[in-house]
Amino acid sequence: MKFFIDSADVNEIRMANDRGWVDGVTTNPTLVAKSGRSFEEVIKEICTITKGPVSAEVISLKADEMVKEGVALAKWADNVVVKIPMCEDGMVAVKKLTSLGIKTNVTLVFSVMQALLAAKAGATMVSPFVGRLDDISQDGMAMVNEVVQVYRNYDFTTEVLVASVRSPMHIQTAALIGADIATIPYKVMQQMTGHPLTTKGIEMFLSDWNKAQGK
Repeated sequence: MKFFIDSADVNEIRMANDRGWVDGVTTNPTLVAKSGRSFEEVIKEICTITKGPVSAEVISLKADEMVKEGVALAKWADNVVVKIPMCEDGMVAVKKLTSLGIKTNVTLVFSVMQALLAAKAGATMVSPFVGRLDDISQDGMAMVNEVVQVYRNYDFTTEVLVASVRSPMHIQTAALIGADIATIPYKVMQQMTGHPLTTKGIEMFLSDWNKAQGK
């Protein structure tokens, strides 16, 4: 399973990369805005940190404008993946960009049918948002499970990228389901390293060591 970090903070991305947790990066306009830097500057720097896919989102909502933006974004670095919103115009753009050899990530997916349409349009990745579904009392991970099954039924090559992750349990469930990728905030990555028995074991080891040294 591939781990992407969901961030536009280059310091976070570097720290996660140093720990071997970064197979790629997802960004969005909100995350980039928080960085206080220009979109192009941030994306280009991120692309130097990791060789994996880096999702950069279009702003336009019309197909021809999305294609134009996507072509421009793809020129920034070889590992840029153009992030396209799930809508009819978005599917037109995905099909066109795919025909040009440009990789795409269809975002804001909340149903199996949306994921199926994105795959048929030729999306490289599809991003089902699990946390936001959970927020409205729907089971986000159940939807991901169904998407994975549909893709397997018909041998789609589109990768399932689990997004809107809120906790380590989302990652565990995604891995058990067989999702290809999860994009994870840095704080959740840090939470994944911890366990109370690990903490207790380290404390016991240090205590025993100090006793052996006569401290």
